[in-house]
Amino acid sequence: MQTQAILLHEFGGPEVLRYESIELPEPGAGEIRIRHTAIGLNLIDTYQRSGLYPLELPSGLGSEAAGVVEAVGEGVDSLQLGDRVAYTGRPPMAYSQARNWPADRAVAIPDGISDEEAAAVMLKGLTTWYLLHRSYVVQPGDTILLYAAAGGVGSLATQWATHLGARVIGIVSNQAKAEVARQHGCSDVLMADDGDIPGKVRQLTDGEGVAAVYDSVGKDSFWDSLDSLRPHGTLVSFGNASGAVEPFAPLELAKRGSLFVTRPVLFDFISTPESLREACAVMFKAIADGAMKIHVNQRYPLAEAAQAHRDIEARKTTGSTVLLP
Repeated sequence: MQTQAILLHEFGGPEVLRYESIELPEPGAGEIRIRHTAIGLNLIDTYQRSGLYPLELPSGLGSEAAGVVEAVGEGVDSLQLGDRVAYTGRPPMAYSQARNWPADRAVAIPDGISDEEAAAVMLKGLTTWYLLHRSYVVQPGDTILLYAAAGGVGSLATQWATHLGARVIGIVSNQAKAEVARQHGCSDVLMADDGDIPGKVRQLTDGEGVAAVYDSVGKDSFWDSLDSLRPHGTLVSFGNASGAVEPFAPLELAKRGSLFVTRPVLFDFISTPESLREACAVMFKAIADGAMKIHVNQRYPLAEAAQAHRDIEARKTTGSTVLLP
């Protein structure tokens, strides 16, 4: 069958995204065909488009979506025609009207969660789960520092960490986003262009520093993040919005109080169908319990993915963004 998709033939700016017709074969053994109803937009998509995270070209784009099962391959008995499902994973091809996908890597969308919410939460919600429950396990009474606190992951992480009993200091790029961060639970908010993030953090923590920094910025914020930690604190570096972190000497960690640094990747935590289902169960329960509310604040037609990329790179978005096929 024919379907429409965003394809990448070269690396570069948003202008390299092409909306094209492609041939989609029948699903193979163990696969389902998903007709997408909503597609999640993430910063990692811009990294792949630019070549920071190189893909083999030509390539699709997009790592999370929700939709309806409209065909099943041989041997699939866990899902049926008409089931609402969501997924996150590789290879990137979520920017499409439909795609084939392994049935054991798709999860049923619970009642009470819309397709848009599911598309917005699979990558970002599971990222929030591994940040707070695996990379540094947040404890009641912890103070943590969170970059991009009004963004897709940031909005979810602020809510969930607060629900777990942590105090969240958020970092944002402007006053409008500061208000969004406070609404989601940040006790204090700092501006990203502040000249002394570590000094402000120490003022807010009586000189101690924070238990953990969740840093999605990368190169430009790395040293500020280290200098904001308390002794034995943990820097979780999980993004490269400003570029990849440059090599550093491990002795720098000793100088600052025997610190820890980790660079986790979501798919290492959900590498099996069982681990994926377990993680999703925790995430969906957090949503059901009110620990996270999904805010889809921007919607773009799939054909206008380039404009969505321009806006997220210009920090014009808050919460979650979806593309609509």
